[in-house]
Amino acid sequence: MTTTESLPRILLLTHGGWGQPLCNSLRMVTGEIKGVTEIALMPVDTLGDFYQRVEAVVKTLPEGSLILTDFVGGTTSNVAARLSADYPVAVIAGLNASLLLEALDRREQGMLTACVDELVEAGRSSCLDVVAHVRQLQQSL
Repeated sequence: MTTTESLPRILLLTHGGWGQPLCNSLRMVTGEIKGVTEIALMPVDTLGDFYQRVEAVVKTLPEGSLILTDFVGGTTSNVAARLSADYPVAVIAGLNASLLLEALDRREQGMLTACVDELVEAGRSSCLDVVAHVRQLQQSL
């Protein structure tokens, strides 16, 4: 059995701090969530201050850990991408509930850096036109 201490960790980087409420919602599905930390970029933060806060946490992450950011091209993703050059972490932009659930499940199996493609696909496949999907299911019955 893998202990929580030996599992890869997940770091959420978001604009405004919506990662913690997301985790609170997911607890309704998963129960307790351990090994997930959020660093929120707030309007008062400078780039330098945010970078230093993130680097201080990234330095402590075990190998194979994952940074999930809210969207590509923003400060959160840019800081994570820069730090991934110096630390053994993977970075995925596009944080959503399905992506985080998949990452939580996959980390039980080992390093999250080894399954980035699958995690990206889990996030992508969770975004769909629900009405069209239901119609397609009904037509196949």
